[in-house]
Amino acid sequence: MKKLLVAAAITLASLVVPIASYAQDAKKPAPAATAPAAALMDINSASAKELATLPGIGEARATAIVKGRPYKGKNELADKKIIPESVYEGIKDKIIAKQK
Repeated sequence: MKKLLVAAAITLASLVVPIASYAQDAKKPAPAATAPAAALMDINSASAKELATLPGIGEARATAIVKGRPYKGKNELADKKIIPESVYEGIKDKIIAKQK
Protein backbone atom coordinates (compact mmCIF):
# COMPACT_ATOMS: atom_id res chain seq x y z
CA MET A 1 0.00 0.00 0.00
CA LYS A 2 2.89 2.40 0.81
CA LYS A 3 4.43 1.80 -2.62
CA LEU A 4 1.12 2.65 -4.27
CA LEU A 5 0.85 5.92 -2.31
CA VAL A 6 4.46 6.85 -3.15
CA ALA A 7 3.87 6.12 -6.83
CA ALA A 8 0.69 8.19 -6.79
CA ALA A 9 2.49 11.08 -5.06
CA ILE A 10 5.33 11.01 -7.62
CA THR A 11 2.86 10.94 -10.50
CA LEU A 12 0.91 13.83 -9.02
CA ALA A 13 4.11 15.85 -8.43
CA SER A 14 5.22 15.29 -12.03
CA LEU A 15 1.92 16.79 -13.20
CA VAL A 16 1.96 19.78 -10.83
CA VAL A 17 5.46 21.03 -11.72
CA PRO A 18 4.75 21.58 -15.45
CA ILE A 19 1.43 23.23 -14.63
CA ALA A 20 3.12 25.60 -12.16
CA SER A 21 5.81 26.58 -14.66
CA TYR A 22 3.13 27.12 -17.33
CA ALA A 23 1.26 29.44 -14.97
CA GLN A 24 4.45 31.45 -14.38
CA ASP A 25 5.08 31.72 -18.14
CA ALA A 26 1.52 32.93 -18.67
CA LYS A 27 2.15 35.83 -16.28
CA LYS A 28 5.27 37.00 -18.14
CA PRO A 29 4.73 39.86 -20.60
CA ALA A 30 5.30 39.11 -24.26
CA PRO A 31 8.79 40.04 -25.45
CA ALA A 32 9.01 43.43 -27.07
CA ALA A 33 9.29 43.44 -30.82
CA THR A 34 12.62 44.53 -32.22
CA ALA A 35 12.75 47.84 -34.01
CA PRO A 36 12.06 47.40 -37.69
CA ALA A 37 14.71 48.37 -40.21
CA ALA A 38 12.38 51.14 -41.37
CA ALA A 39 13.09 52.94 -38.07
CA LEU A 40 16.67 53.49 -39.21
CA MET A 41 17.33 56.77 -40.99
CA ASP A 42 18.71 56.33 -44.50
CA ILE A 43 21.60 58.76 -44.95
CA ASN A 44 21.23 58.47 -48.73
CA SER A 45 17.64 59.70 -48.83
CA ALA A 46 16.84 61.58 -45.60
CA SER A 47 16.44 65.32 -45.84
CA ALA A 48 18.89 67.66 -44.16
CA LYS A 49 16.13 68.58 -41.71
CA GLU A 50 15.64 64.90 -40.80
CA LEU A 51 19.39 64.30 -40.47
CA ALA A 52 19.69 67.32 -38.16
CA THR A 53 17.46 65.52 -35.62
CA LEU A 54 20.19 62.93 -35.00
CA PRO A 55 22.30 63.48 -31.86
CA GLY A 56 25.40 65.53 -32.63
CA ILE A 57 24.20 66.43 -36.14
CA GLY A 58 23.13 70.02 -36.61
CA GLU A 59 22.29 71.95 -39.76
CA ALA A 60 25.91 72.24 -40.94
CA ARG A 61 26.70 68.54 -40.55
CA ALA A 62 23.36 67.55 -42.07
CA THR A 63 24.13 69.71 -45.12
CA ALA A 64 27.60 68.14 -45.38
CA ILE A 65 26.06 64.65 -45.25
CA VAL A 66 23.65 65.53 -48.07
CA LYS A 67 26.47 66.99 -50.20
CA GLY A 68 28.60 63.85 -49.77
CA ARG A 69 25.97 61.47 -51.19
CA PRO A 70 25.75 58.71 -52.21
CA TYR A 71 27.31 56.53 -49.51
CA LYS A 72 28.10 52.86 -50.00
CA GLY A 73 28.16 52.32 -46.24
CA LYS A 74 27.27 54.37 -43.19
CA ASN A 75 30.88 54.19 -41.98
CA GLU A 76 31.86 56.51 -44.85
CA LEU A 77 30.57 59.43 -42.77
CA ALA A 78 33.54 59.05 -40.44
CA ASP A 79 35.96 57.62 -43.03
CA LYS A 80 35.49 60.67 -45.29
CA LYS A 81 35.70 62.98 -42.25
CA ILE A 82 32.20 64.34 -42.84
CA ILE A 83 31.49 63.88 -39.14
CA PRO A 84 33.86 63.15 -36.24
CA GLU A 85 34.30 59.54 -35.14
CA SER A 86 32.75 60.33 -31.74
CA VAL A 87 29.56 61.62 -33.39
CA TYR A 88 29.48 58.59 -35.70
CA GLU A 89 29.71 56.27 -32.69
CA GLY A 90 26.65 58.00 -31.24
CA ILE A 91 24.48 57.60 -34.35
CA LYS A 92 25.71 54.43 -36.06
CA ASP A 93 22.88 52.35 -34.60
CA LYS A 94 20.29 54.86 -35.83
CA ILE A 95 21.32 55.13 -39.48
CA ILE A 96 21.64 53.03 -42.59
CA ALA A 97 22.99 53.63 -46.10
CA LYS A 98 20.55 51.95 -48.48
CA GLN A 99 21.69 51.22 -52.01
CA LYS A 100 19.59 51.73 -55.12
